[in-house]
Amino acid sequence: MSASIKEVALKAGVSIATVSRVINEKGPVAAETRQRILAAIEQLRYVPHGAARSLITNQTDTIGVLLPDLYGEFFSEVIRGVDLAARRSGYHVLVSGFHSDRAEIEAVLRALRGRVDGLIVLSPDVDAQTLRRNLPETLPVVLLNTRVERLAFDAINVDNYGGAFAMARHLAALGHRRIALICGPAENADARERLRGYRDALRAEGIAPSSALEIPGDFSEESGYQAGQHLLALEPRPEAVFAANDSMAIGCLFALREAGVEVPGDVALAGFDDIPIARYVTPPLSSVHVPIAELGTRAMERLLHAVDRKNEHERRQETVPTTLVVRGSCGGAMKGL
Repeated sequence: MSASIKEVALKAGVSIATVSRVINEKGPVAAETRQRILAAIEQLRYVPHGAARSLITNQTDTIGVLLPDLYGEFFSEVIRGVDLAARRSGYHVLVSGFHSDRAEIEAVLRALRGRVDGLIVLSPDVDAQTLRRNLPETLPVVLLNTRVERLAFDAINVDNYGGAFAMARHLAALGHRRIALICGPAENADARERLRGYRDALRAEGIAPSSALEIPGDFSEESGYQAGQHLLALEPRPEAVFAANDSMAIGCLFALREAGVEVPGDVALAGFDDIPIARYVTPPLSSVHVPIAELGTRAMERLLHAVDRKNEHERRQETVPTTLVVRGSCGGAMKGL
């Protein structure tokens, strides 16, 4: 059984209130007294009760992260970036996931109230009204790739449109005219922006977008594999395939190779996000690079800024640029981009 704060006070010869001030770094304590208390804490191996401490300080030293899924390299990289920044500042990270159900989202938000000092939300399904209805006004919130109108919250977004435009235009610059897109979920804001960028790039290159070359997907490897099988059956077959994320591109790559179709010899292939595994598949996957871990770090740093200022600060929205990473799956270097 661990020692109590009362036992620490007795050993150090001070009041419980004085021990509390040292533990919570609140209020003046003489240097000699502080050292005596710290020595008593170490000798007794006293561990402050987190819940009790948070009641006193009104601070949990914990940041919440709300994700639409806990599976996949994209989300694990986001969490890695968040965790790196959190540990540097002495914070813990509490991660929670949901699956696009509005009632479930609201339940998760309510469950986090009082347990975290701030919240990072990565979700295409959350709106400002849902957040306001289920979270205290004083709780700092940073939105990561989450579209909410007006400057109600701090927000960091990826240039999905620009990245998709650049990659589709690159494929066209390599001489390809029949360029297929494996789309993300129709209700997903990122997927819609990537679709818009793809279409506009084709038009800019004098290519009319075709619904027959826009294949549904859900960002999973399995949907990429199924899309690859569908594309194989088209006549004429696409000359290039652009998947709205790397997971689908990798699934498509497997379907093409399974059918004996060479990448990039028979079909050029590209993805989006540039997840770590993209460079290690065969051939290495060309992709639109998103600084995924850096997004998590930026969101955490922005949130800690808000926490330090008791959520009384100017809200800012930022769009993070993307870059093309051209590898072997495209079969050519960039031209004029």
